Amino acid sequence: MFQDAFEAVCNAAKGKADFLKKNPLGYFVSAMIAGLFIAFGSFVSNAVAAPFFEAGDPMQKFMSAATFSVALSLVVMAGAELFTGNNFVLGAAGFAKKLSWGTIVKVWVICYIGNWVGSLIAAFLFQASGAASGTVGELFASASATKMGMAPLNLVLRGIFCNTLVCLAVWCGTKLKSESGKLIMVFLCIITFMLCGFEHSVANMTTLAVGLMNAGDAAVSLGGYFYNLLFVTIGNLIGGVIVVALPYYLIAKKTDK
Repeated sequence: MFQDAFEAVCNAAKGKADFLKKNPLGYFVSAMIAGLFIAFGSFVSNAVAAPFFEAGDPMQKFMSAATFSVALSLVVMAGAELFTGNNFVLGAAGFAKKLSWGTIVKVWVICYIGNWVGSLIAAFLFQASGAASGTVGELFASASATKMGMAPLNLVLRGIFCNTLVCLAVWCGTKLKSESGKLIMVFLCIITFMLCGFEHSVANMTTLAVGLMNAGDAAVSLGGYFYNLLFVTIGNLIGGVIVVALPYYLIAKKTDK
């Protein structure tokens, strides 16, 4: 069951490894672009939330969650190298022995660094544009303080749940044929993780950076930035590799009759 779809995921993983090997600069740029795409989601979700927050409207959280889905929609439809989605894609190839784990870790590391660089550039430019002023900046700072103040176990578990949903969106995108169907699944998975308050490492790269630049009286720090990313990244890895890639590898695995 699902052998063809799982094989397509493994072939995509091999393509990513070849992309990095043959065109490392191009791969890094693609990872940076993914960081930018996810940053757009963070920007619009807070910008949309601001007037609802000012009005005390309970629809704030829903509108923020709904608009964030533009982030993964851009990654899926425009094409870019996102660390969290690659946890599933490359993890699947690792379990199927299509790629060595050494190669997989190398791709993950380069992708993560590229996402981080793209996210930071986007955060600095967003701040420089003045778009983070007023309530928008306050929302970034408040969210950052909350994220930096969570216990490690909370961050890991929220990271697991988050990337389980992100990778399920990627997996469904492999199985679905229509572009509209892919976008619907992206929307449903992303709005779920946002409404539940789960943690996405690449989104946090931007959110926490903008929060630091608009700190005010919020309890944010550079140490808190890396603290959050460490535990959320661990959770994202577990979610993509263990919760999604491994089960579907076992489901799709061909057995001798």
